[in-house]
Amino acid sequence: MSDDEFETHVNDALDAIPERLLALLENCIIVIEDEPPAGEPDLLGVYDGVPLTERDTQYGGVLPDRIVIFKNPTLRLCQTRDEVIEEVGITVVHEIAHYFGIDDDRLHDLGYA
Repeated sequence: MSDDEFETHVNDALDAIPERLLALLENCIIVIEDEPPAGEPDLLGVYDGVPLTERDTQYGGVLPDRIVIFKNPTLRLCQTRDEVIEEVGITVVHEIAHYFGIDDDRLHDLGYA
């Protein structure tokens, strides 16, 4: 799958999220990288930042939070284009949920782990 096609699937997953929820994402960027950090070859995505639930009045003047979606582990995991689309959607929602302070246990209960 080409980089452009994978990016399209990430954008489609973002488009599927309600606009009023996406509007709450402040100072957060979403990027695609080919591979995760060394030692985590199966990582499909990561949220790097301070979740909303952990911010206080001292929070400010920081670099943007980042949500990273990793292309190659997703492609290695999935056998078909449809599986890639489904997994990208799950991963995007999963990482955005971390921005809002939802932990892995709750995401698992909701089917996004």
